[in-house]
Amino acid sequence: MEQEFYLGLASRVRTISERADPFTRRRLLDLAKRYDAKGGQASRFTSPERPLPLPRTTPSGPGEAGSEAT
Repeated sequence: MEQEFYLGLASRVRTISERADPFTRRRLLDLAKRYDAKGGQASRFTSPERPLPLPRTTPSGPGEAGSEAT
């Protein structure tokens, strides 16, 4: 009975993730995997998405936006 509960939660979370932004979708799919594990089922779903790239950081030097000329 408890296994069915967790497997049902995993299914609902996956349905919600279909309408979510990429960051939230990844977190929801991770949550669904945990519910699958609690339900005694091996994770058969994997995220088809690539990981999001890290934001670029550039040093702020002379002549760049954000620096004030004196």
